[in-house]
Amino acid sequence: MKSGPLRDRVTVQVQSTSQDDIGQPLTTWTDVALLWANVQYTSGLSAIRSGMDASNVKASIRIRYRTGINPGMRVMFGTTEFSIEAVLPDKTAGVIDLVCATKNAQS
Repeated sequence: MKSGPLRDRVTVQVQSTSQDDIGQPLTTWTDVALLWANVQYTSGLSAIRSGMDASNVKASIRIRYRTGINPGMRVMFGTTEFSIEAVLPDKTAGVIDLVCATKNAQS
């Protein structure tokens, strides 16, 4: 794959759970890879939920083919957090399309 279409810098992260100093569960995100990608927004939905304006955004994020990317991980694109819902590999083209979603609550 030519590098031209991969113009966006993203970070793939995995969730891990540990305990804080008093034994309470602590959820953290650890960087797995810093990658070049092509982020394409496929849809957006705004709705009023529980008296708050909520925004749901779907995106397709294309990266070079690699192993170890799974649903449940997340992609950071700037300050936007995308949860990976599906991983669609295409070995012949040398790419993976990540089906992602984000939910941002706005007050």
